[in-house]
Amino acid sequence: MAKTPKDTQSGGHIGGVSYRTIGIAVVVVLAVWFVLANTKSATIRFWIPTVAAPMWIVLVGTFAAGALTGWWVKGNRV
Repeated sequence: MAKTPKDTQSGGHIGGVSYRTIGIAVVVVLAVWFVLANTKSATIRFWIPTVAAPMWIVLVGTFAAGALTGWWVKGNRV
């Protein structure tokens, strides 16, 4: 009998969609919902300057910074 190669991805699938894809979609939907629910202005104080911006810009920037940091950390695993 010939051996068949096993699936190299860990985790399961639901209807052909991986758990990871479902998790990412849930996080993105929750982030968009949170951004749309917070539309007022925010004041951010850096070390010296103070910046006023719409809250949605602050939240999108924070989400993007967190996503990029997570991607960078995952890519640098040994």
